[in-house]
Amino acid sequence: MTETSTSKTSTNPNTAIAVLGFDFGTTRIGVAIGQSLTGQGRPLVPLKATDGIPNWDMISALVEEWQPDAFVVGLPLNMDGSENEMCQRARKFAKRLHGRYNRPYHMMDERLSSYEAKGQVIAQGGNRNFKENSVDGLAAQMILESWFAQQTASSD
Repeated sequence: MTETSTSKTSTNPNTAIAVLGFDFGTTRIGVAIGQSLTGQGRPLVPLKATDGIPNWDMISALVEEWQPDAFVVGLPLNMDGSENEMCQRARKFAKRLHGRYNRPYHMMDERLSSYEAKGQVIAQGGNRNFKENSVDGLAAQMILESWFAQQTASSD
């Protein structure tokens, strides 16, 4: 399930589109950068947030550095597909990204992304202290790559 802002991104499959992906949270926001040609992303350093409010100067620096064509923000639906308060907050964050940087945003179902990211770290023998060793960037990468895969599937 995705939803999209009204601005458009390129529909030419041969055009690389750079996208910043976000795993919204109230204390940390995972970030990943990716591009549509390969459908792959890579995690960046998570951003600190205070009750869901990020340091917008840090996001501006990321936008300046990576020059994304669009944003993808994870939508933390309940397992039954219903919405919760965090969905509203993630949507508000996405709309603020759109308003501040005049780029389209896309919401991507992120159910289990953090769980999968933690599983991946554990499988690779990583530290299980997820408060100290954030998986937010990896979760943002998974959200972004899922969105790329969905875009590819829908264009076939």
